[in-house]
Amino acid sequence: MSKVNLDYLDELEAEAIHILREVAGQFEKPALLFSGGKDSITLVRLAEKAFRPGKFPFPLVHIDTGHNFEETITFRDQMIERIGEKLIVGYVQDSIDEGKVIEQTGKNASRNALQTVTLLDTIAKYGFDACIGGARRDEEKARAKERIFSVRDEFGQWDPKRQRPELWNIYNGQIHKGENVRVFPISNWTELDVWNYIKREKMELPSIYFAHERDCITRNGQLMAASPFLNMDEEDIVERKKVRFRTVGDMSCTAAVSSDATELDDIIAEISASKISERGARMDDKVSEAAMEDRKKGGYF
Repeated sequence: MSKVNLDYLDELEAEAIHILREVAGQFEKPALLFSGGKDSITLVRLAEKAFRPGKFPFPLVHIDTGHNFEETITFRDQMIERIGEKLIVGYVQDSIDEGKVIEQTGKNASRNALQTVTLLDTIAKYGFDACIGGARRDEEKARAKERIFSVRDEFGQWDPKRQRPELWNIYNGQIHKGENVRVFPISNWTELDVWNYIKREKMELPSIYFAHERDCITRNGQLMAASPFLNMDEEDIVERKKVRFRTVGDMSCTAAVSSDATELDDIIAEISASKISERGARMDDKVSEAAMEDRKKGGYF
C-alpha cells in the first residue's frame, strides 16, 4: 500500500478516534452497537486504539434477531472473550414473546425490521444516551443525510430536517431528557476504506466475508443462503454456489454475491471493480425507494 493511502487511513482513523473520545467525554451512558459485521468490528479496533490500556467506557450491544449467520455469532463470542469487554444482547424473540412485535409471514418474511423495537427497549432499559454505530454515508442515500452526531427524539425517531451543523469537527451532544444520540464515527469512510483498514490492521473477520461454498436459492434475482429462516417452497431450487457476503445481517434479508475472493487483496480488487453498493445485497432496502429512511425515522440503526 502506498504512503498516500497510509496517510489517508491515518486521517480517517484519527477522526474516528476523536469522535469516540468525544462520546466518552460528552455522554453519561454510551453504548457501541455491534452486529458482528466488518464495520462494527472496525469500530471495536478503533475503540481499542482510543481507550487502551483502559477498559472501554461503554458496553457492546448486539440486537439478536435469532436469524443470524452462525459464523457471525461464533465470531462475536470469541471476540468478546478476547477483548474482555461487556456484551449486552437484546433478543427480538423476547419482543415477539411479549407481544410488542408481530412476526412477519409470507415468502419474504424477515425479522430485520423488528429489531427497531428491541433496540429502543434495550436503550430504555439501560438508559443509554448515545449509541455508536458503524453506518457510513456511502452505503445508502438516507444514511448520506445523517450527521455524525444524530439526535433521536424521546420515541427514538429520526427527523432528517432536524440536523445540527458540525463545522470544524465540533460535535454537539446536548440532548433533552428522553432523547438519545446515534453516533457514526466512520461516516466518512467508504467500503473500500474499511477493507484497506482491515488489511492494514490485520483484523480477523467472520468467515462468510470470504468466498466459500454454500447451499443457495435465487430469490428476486438475489442469491440467498438456504436456511430454516427462509420460507421456502417448491419454486425454490437449492444449488451449491461459491459465494461470499459483502454485508452481514439477518439471514432472511441478506443476499450473497458470487465470488472467488478468498484473500483480502482479492476482495479489495473485487470491490474496486464493483458498480453496485454493498447494500445492493440487502433485500430489506428494496421494499421501497425510501425503505431505509422510513426505518430510520422509526428508530432503526
